[in-house]
Amino acid sequence: MWTLKDKVVIVTGASRGVGAACAVALARQGAKLVLASKTLEPDPRLPGTLLDTQRDCEAAGGEALVVQMDARDSQACDALVARAVEHFGGLHVLVNNAGAIFWSPVADWPVKRFDLVFGVNMRAAFALSRAAIPHLRKEGGHVLMMSPPINPEALPGKAPYLVSKWGMTALAMAIDAEEQAHGVAACALWPVTAIQTAATVNLGMGSAAEWRSVDILADATVALLARDPRASRFRAWLDEDILREAGVTDFKKYRCDPDSEPSPMSILLVDPSWKKEPEVKG
Repeated sequence: MWTLKDKVVIVTGASRGVGAACAVALARQGAKLVLASKTLEPDPRLPGTLLDTQRDCEAAGGEALVVQMDARDSQACDALVARAVEHFGGLHVLVNNAGAIFWSPVADWPVKRFDLVFGVNMRAAFALSRAAIPHLRKEGGHVLMMSPPINPEALPGKAPYLVSKWGMTALAMAIDAEEQAHGVAACALWPVTAIQTAATVNLGMGSAAEWRSVDILADATVALLARDPRASRFRAWLDEDILREAGVTDFKKYRCDPDSEPSPMSILLVDPSWKKEPEVKG
């Protein structure tokens, strides 16, 4: 039986937002967390640090190791994986959550911003996955990309960003196919609605009535990673879909405004043709 108890899990971008919420949710399952990001010192503009997440994970019943690192540095990615294995004795799960976002028509993209987005999104996911796979092979495990399904209709106005995120999804597809014989599964996860984080607040991406809390992605992550990787295969999951498979049918508790059901803003931004499946009644 696959259980998250005592599994060693690396979570990038773990100082705040989705990464921090996922780490704490995994800690509640008894996982041993390796928390990675650049933020150790408080920033008045962006609440949350690795040490805050570490305290929350330990309060939730898990163990947590803090590693400050820049995900764009491939040597730092190698060192992060090595530190996790040295400290906890192995590695079972990699959650590639760290991300950078910028939207603009191609003609308006600064090359420096392009390099940042690709470095934090696709390059870091590649470097970390490459370093993690030899250790995941030993006992089987998961690679999870926080990235969307692929639909070229969404490209105008956000092409470099989407290509960087689709690169993560494509990496998951490849890893899943290449490592199946070793008991390693890989998949992608994306929210249906916008999620309330420092990024969505600071960028003015909606309001409380249009957001769900980070808890929905945290719960979806636990549901995905609790599956036996030997019996799991690639899918670009949506948070609602994996939670439904886990038996969750009421998503009201995730609303940021309890009186408003958020629109499917997040999935429509990356998949304009998406249609919500009708609910089965009876």
